[in-house]
Amino acid sequence: MISLRSVSKRYARDQVAVGDLSLDVDEGELCVLVGPSGCGKTTTLKMVNRLIEPTSGAILINGQDVLGIDPVQLRRRIGYVMQQGGLFPHQRVAENVGVVPRLLGWGKDRVRSRVRELLELVGLEPANYERRYPHELSGGERQRVGVARALGGDPPVLLMDEPFGAVDPVTRGRLQQEFLELQGALNKTVMFVTHDIEEAVALGSRIAVLSQGAVLEQYDTPQEVLGRPASPFVADFVGGDRGLQRLGVTCVELADLTRVPIVAPAMALGEAFRMMRASESRLAIVLDGAERPRGWVVGQVAERNGRPRAHEGSPRAGGTPRRSEDPVAEHLRPINATVPLGSSLKDALALMLQHDDGFVAVVDEERYVGVLTPDDVHGAMRRSIGGEPVEV
Repeated sequence: MISLRSVSKRYARDQVAVGDLSLDVDEGELCVLVGPSGCGKTTTLKMVNRLIEPTSGAILINGQDVLGIDPVQLRRRIGYVMQQGGLFPHQRVAENVGVVPRLLGWGKDRVRSRVRELLELVGLEPANYERRYPHELSGGERQRVGVARALGGDPPVLLMDEPFGAVDPVTRGRLQQEFLELQGALNKTVMFVTHDIEEAVALGSRIAVLSQGAVLEQYDTPQEVLGRPASPFVADFVGGDRGLQRLGVTCVELADLTRVPIVAPAMALGEAFRMMRASESRLAIVLDGAERPRGWVVGQVAERNGRPRAHEGSPRAGGTPRRSEDPVAEHLRPINATVPLGSSLKDALALMLQHDDGFVAVVDEERYVGVLTPDDVHGAMRRSIGGEPVEV
């Protein structure tokens, strides 16, 4: 756990870089410091490992004040990653990654084993990379090596200063996802600096939005920062498209789903129609014996002489008319899109728009649990900030 207690940093002529900042980062949490350039994010980060000495206040790591720890010993217990990895250009990859283990006095065999373990952890084959120099690597590879080096001594705390800011957008997105997976496996306590609110939302367990002088405008989950900005500054910083950004941090839950009739492949089409009318549903889902979605069938859309009329034609070649006695299996439409329970609304909506069926089927592992419609997406967005569903 990292605790900042009324921390400040003042320079000559009383220039305030950081003024009276207090926040806690819980064990295993990924806290993102975000704000405009020059607002004190990097200064705050560097005070944690005493690359910059605070003017006043206290910084605690697991209850111990860092000001009472020898700075060199402190930094060996804290991983630090910066833009472009900050690698030593004259050292090979293996030497860069093994810096901290060597400083800790580990034997050669133990250092070599740790280096290979870490390179594999960040997705770099040791045999292909350990003897290369930094200039022989791509930007994304240098960042992976930088992360591996920061993890060398297995530190409980990781500080990251815009580590993905100098790579192209595609590589950046891939590195972000890989780091999230790595963090899920290692459960480090992380402070991460960025000026990009989209990166903060994608990575953070909690986001600290800072204005000039590291004034803490809001410190909360991405959902709350996007859904309930605490000040005009936060609302302006996160942008007018914050509603769209919330799609990426709001997950599909069981309570969000629409339940439509489930019918058997051998059921008569007329019986399926009656089930759909009774539940006021335009469609029914057909499952196989393992409760996996096999397809869907659309209901009746009009009446003729006061009696329900089926759609003219069917998905089968030639537009064969649908008869009530036909088995449902003869008129199945394919399930074009399924998403796992817990996926982001952004991913679900993207699939829905791509296939234009008006819904996506949601599965728990492979078992069908419901469908998600555009109305369900709206309801889930309101639910995410405690709003009541709106009846339309």
